[in-house]
Amino acid sequence: MKLVILDRDGVINYDSDDYIKSPDEWRPIPGSLEAIAKLNQAGYRVVVASNQAGIGRGLFDMATLAAIHDKMHRAVAQAGGRIDAIFYCPHARDSNCHCRKPKPGLFEDIARRFNADLTGVPAIGDSLRDLQAAIQVRAQPILVMTGKGKKTAAAGELPENTRTYPDLNAAVKAIMQ
Repeated sequence: MKLVILDRDGVINYDSDDYIKSPDEWRPIPGSLEAIAKLNQAGYRVVVASNQAGIGRGLFDMATLAAIHDKMHRAVAQAGGRIDAIFYCPHARDSNCHCRKPKPGLFEDIARRFNADLTGVPAIGDSLRDLQAAIQVRAQPILVMTGKGKKTAAAGELPENTRTYPDLNAAVKAIMQ
């Protein structure tokens, strides 16, 4: 099975330091929806792994998160693609849970659900914690310069073998070569 793991905020949609707290605040990054459709057309299953600390902080509830994800699913479908599953950590930063990236819990859940070895699976994110979670399950860390990507790259400390691309569309083109 061909699989790609994506972070949500900063990779698929614009990010916000104040969190994406409603469907109205969710706006796709140009080219990201079409990139997901290209992956699907090439036989890839696309899975999202996303920290959603806004739930744990009480900024929005599960129904709102479901509405945001419904908007994302509809937007991807209109571009001719699909997201096969969304895995998220609802806990606040200080909760010390196993599912919050940079810990590997979300990735381990994906591996179990899809009965997949994640070795070499492209894992695309815009923050160091996305890349660190990928490394722990031997996935291929890929940094995009959208969202917090430029700041992450400038800070250095990227895991060894991290690939870097301007955006999701460029990363997908490289994956499919």
